[in-house]
Amino acid sequence: MHDFSILITDWYRRNSRCLPWRDTNDPYKIWLSEVIMQQTRVSQGEKYYLKFIDKFPRVNDLADASEQEVLKLWQGLGYYSRARNLHEAAKQIVADYNGVFPNHYKDIIKLKGVGVYTASAIASIAFNLPYAVVDGNVYRVLSRVFNDDTPIDTNEGKKIFQSYADSLLNKENPSIHNQAVMEVGALVCKPKNPDCYNCPINELCIAYRMGNVKELPVKKNKTVVKKRYFHYFIYPSDDIQIVKRVDDDIWKNMYEFPMVEINSVTSDKEVLNLLKSEYKTSPIRKIYKRKHILTHQHIFATFWEVDKKIPVDNSVIISVEETDKYPFPRLIDLFIEKNIDLFI
Repeated sequence: MHDFSILITDWYRRNSRCLPWRDTNDPYKIWLSEVIMQQTRVSQGEKYYLKFIDKFPRVNDLADASEQEVLKLWQGLGYYSRARNLHEAAKQIVADYNGVFPNHYKDIIKLKGVGVYTASAIASIAFNLPYAVVDGNVYRVLSRVFNDDTPIDTNEGKKIFQSYADSLLNKENPSIHNQAVMEVGALVCKPKNPDCYNCPINELCIAYRMGNVKELPVKKNKTVVKKRYFHYFIYPSDDIQIVKRVDDDIWKNMYEFPMVEINSVTSDKEVLNLLKSEYKTSPIRKIYKRKHILTHQHIFATFWEVDKKIPVDNSVIISVEETDKYPFPRLIDLFIEKNIDLFI
């Protein structure tokens, strides 16, 4: 495998995508791109990256922002814990490192929300330190190159594939090497329809020779999807009632309409009885229904028009003009877009 790094880096220099975070070795910008691009398509993530750099050009600017500002800018990207951790880590950098991004792996990995992969990516790409990255793309490349069916979502698998990555790393130029192997995974060694014929490392790939590329990588555990049933209550008025989610759950510290969650599919009559008994109000009509899909959860949301505002904690009354100041889950933001006439 001694030619592995030479082949992928040569291919990378000729075929890599032109992305804004590749024009810099600023660790703040590289960190920001790595956090944004987790579980995100490049086309979508690039827009958010540019918005964040424009709004918060330095780590100090991000640290000085309110969490509400950060969540609002992140709105629609999902996995909102990333934004909260990003904000906390920025404050950590200002407090512990005087606003200078740490340049040692052991310090980088102490930052809030930063794990082994992200720390390795920042250390290698920004500071050219010899740490091999292993993300989803790299797992796929390595499992096929070594024809290894060890499940990648097990502790054993993580250790094995990290050792593969470490053994192949070009320690003289880890920055380009790491970016190259990830790019091969993203553009060539794809999950479906991999372009093996044009792969720069097909001659080294054991799975290609054995004809079982599409069977790798292997995962032991299937994703368990939880179904949740949300019922939102809207009182049509130019004063909009919203509620801050404060529990340790999805969309923490973001805003939505007053809501009850019911554990299963329920009849409209049961919702009506619940409103009467708990909130002394009645639904007038069902406005809208939507299935909102998250990675591990499917939200079945029903929006009801009610005859008065719901008395709930953490309630805020805002105008339509103020909705652009509050961070909403995409589910709620879509409802407001489609039903703006309710609040005018």
